[in-house]
Amino acid sequence: MQKLSTLSKIFSVLSLMSASIWIGSYLSRLFLIYRIFEGPDLVVKSFINDSNIEGILFAIMPAIVVHFLAFIFMIVATILFFVTSKINLRNNGWLFIILVAVIITMPFEVYLMSIDLKVILMLQSSSFDSNVIISLLRDRIKELSSYSIVAILTYLSFYYFIVFQPLTKKD
Repeated sequence: MQKLSTLSKIFSVLSLMSASIWIGSYLSRLFLIYRIFEGPDLVVKSFINDSNIEGILFAIMPAIVVHFLAFIFMIVATILFFVTSKINLRNNGWLFIILVAVIITMPFEVYLMSIDLKVILMLQSSSFDSNVIISLLRDRIKELSSYSIVAILTYLSFYYFIVFQPLTKKD
């Protein structure tokens, strides 16, 4: 791989850091939201009632916000890295695979983030209906149920590609 400029290295580090934060917040958000529901029908657990649902939703909100912002930051930093580095993707197949995976997963993630944005905006408003937020969270799980696992495994595989750099053409 060619020598990178300082600016490219900064964007590379920012992209990796935001990807790590995104993966961690993705997992924590998944675990927190799945703890609200039970069974394959995604029924709200029995201990959750009208008196404690607001507190539970406000406790989950930071994980949703961090996930939302980290993905945006990761995409921007990754694009800036590719633009500033001017790396030849033909000689670096591992980087091409990462770029293709990010491009393929982005529409799905943007769609799910639109649901997250609705939840964030509703929680930020002074009055909200907790049933609407619960139904949005339920719909988010149901619509692309297995995508979450695929996305996490895909983004975790990037670290393998970055460390071992397979499919690199030697000059």
